[in-house]
Amino acid sequence: MSAIRFHDVTLGYERHPVVHHLRGEAPAGSLLAVVGPNGAGKSTLLKGIAGALKPLGGSIAFDKPGVRVAYLPQAADIDRAFPIHVYDLVAMGLWRRSGVLGGVGRRDRDAIETAIAAVGLTGFEDRSIGSLSGGQMQRALFARLLLQDAGVILLDEPLTAIDAKTSADLLDLVRRWHAEERTVIAVLHDFDVVRSVFPQTLLVAREAVAWGRTDEVMTPENLLKARRMVEAPDPFAAACNRAA
Repeated sequence: MSAIRFHDVTLGYERHPVVHHLRGEAPAGSLLAVVGPNGAGKSTLLKGIAGALKPLGGSIAFDKPGVRVAYLPQAADIDRAFPIHVYDLVAMGLWRRSGVLGGVGRRDRDAIETAIAAVGLTGFEDRSIGSLSGGQMQRALFARLLLQDAGVILLDEPLTAIDAKTSADLLDLVRRWHAEERTVIAVLHDFDVVRSVFPQTLLVAREAVAWGRTDEVMTPENLLKARRMVEAPDPFAAACNRAA
């Protein structure tokens, strides 16, 4: 597995910074929650780790080359109108092995069926994803993550707008990945879940407010400081030129 190191990294869009000068490390096998107010840069950070967003400054590095990264974006970023069935959506998790247009052999079919069963969707294989509830869709996406067999798993608000049973089942999968010593980083809003499941937390408000043990990070003082830091964001802020 691989550690993730943040070397004075700044992330943003069109030269406007969103996450400033982040320094630190997520050790291999970390179970890390990323929390902060709306507009704090949480999703931007995950996009940077996934390689979907190039840093404006500094770098994000893995200590082992070729590490597999699986990224689950927010539900709002997923096109539910795309005409695809649950089985085919889950099968997309095998694209690294079979290729985008590769065929699915017996071994692959077994793996797909196992992943679907692991998230409780057996019998839903031929359902259109547009017919699924929010919780069912999230289960299907977690099944796809299972097939990706990644060392680093990034989850952007994976428990938002789903039922309690689905949340509990998906958290069981998160614990399973942690037990397998995969690095899991999740953006979350439910502080009770953060405190009960995630031993490490990064609190951001366009820069790191606190990073470390969850009980030491999630204090009223730190949470209040984070809220105050994003109360009046400037969407037209110039590029950050602060020295490292």
